[in-house]
Amino acid sequence: MKYDVVVVGGRVAGSTSSLFASKGGLDVLMIEKRQEIGTPVQCGEATTKDTYKTLGINPSKKYIRAELKGSDVHAPNGKHVRVEGGKIHGFMEGYVVERKIFDKELAIESAKAGTDIMVKTTVKDIIMKDGNICGVVAKHLGKTFDIKADIVIAADGLESNLSRLAGLKTVNTVNDIGSCAQYEMVGVDIPPNYMQLYFGDEIAPGGYLWMFPKGDGVANVGLGVLNSKETAYHYLTKFIKKLDATPVELNIGGVPVSGPMDQTFSSGLMVVGDAAGHADPVNGAGIKNAVTCGKIAGEVAVEAIESEDTSSKYLKKYQDRWRLAIGKDMDNSLKYRKIIDKLTDDDFNALAEFLENKDLDSISKLSILKFLKNYPHLITLLIDIFIRNR
Repeated sequence: MKYDVVVVGGRVAGSTSSLFASKGGLDVLMIEKRQEIGTPVQCGEATTKDTYKTLGINPSKKYIRAELKGSDVHAPNGKHVRVEGGKIHGFMEGYVVERKIFDKELAIESAKAGTDIMVKTTVKDIIMKDGNICGVVAKHLGKTFDIKADIVIAADGLESNLSRLAGLKTVNTVNDIGSCAQYEMVGVDIPPNYMQLYFGDEIAPGGYLWMFPKGDGVANVGLGVLNSKETAYHYLTKFIKKLDATPVELNIGGVPVSGPMDQTFSSGLMVVGDAAGHADPVNGAGIKNAVTCGKIAGEVAVEAIESEDTSSKYLKKYQDRWRLAIGKDMDNSLKYRKIIDKLTDDDFNALAEFLENKDLDSISKLSILKFLKNYPHLITLLIDIFIRNR
């Protein structure tokens, strides 16, 4: 078997990479270890409207469950602030999607563009020649075989065996991974167009709890914790006791929150999505960045094959371009992550009381400075959000 590009992983990052590589005329194979693309669900299922602009497709009623106008942010003391339209980083305007359908539809778009797809296929090793990656060793239904390729794109998620096999330094240690648990529940009474976000050490230490509406009283209720003595499932079970709702699905997993790998390319290899640490360090969101970086990987693959140059030096274009596209946002998220990690419940309560019932656009610099007299350690966060980003 021989292809121009082999993409390992059939979720959003992998399907997007395959889609744009195939659109560029390359012979592409996408490998997915599970028997069905889209399951199990591995996120809260919310993404921005820019996701679809990047893909060049219109969002479909097949998988859009709710349109999001903003977020209601809840402090530990019960005070809450409504953030409209993505005015603060991480509190998005966009959609809640059904990932089981969306992921498969994206794979179908890739197949229509010419991508071959193999499901229930695992990668056991990479093929090296003269220091260059030139394919993978795969196993499908008990049979092991070589698949040669000029370029391999690693979209194999948080565990990313390909990155390690290629000798790249991955970012994920135990302290870098948020532990997450989520129920899809029926009978959840929340506003239909606003995410509900809850903060506090009693609710989700080191992280936050989310409730994402999916229409007709259905919602995703989940949370992530970091460096916690108890599991995410423990805190989620504790929280849902307050709800008069019925769970119909449970998903447990992890999300990288330490930012991207220092190097996401090698000779014959590019790394995308969670495998590259492209999830947002503040909120763990990964769909938009996976689409952005997947498109860039697919396009760079086309250029590399056409130039007959798949060297590390050439594929550095991939990292340069994704850094240009999302690098500043990722750097800011890491900065906010470090600040948020140090916030106490009292800090969250004070922020909520300061912001409650206020139009965020109308908050004056003077009022912010007055607030900071009592909370000087919040200066970087507030100055960035309310002054520099205006």
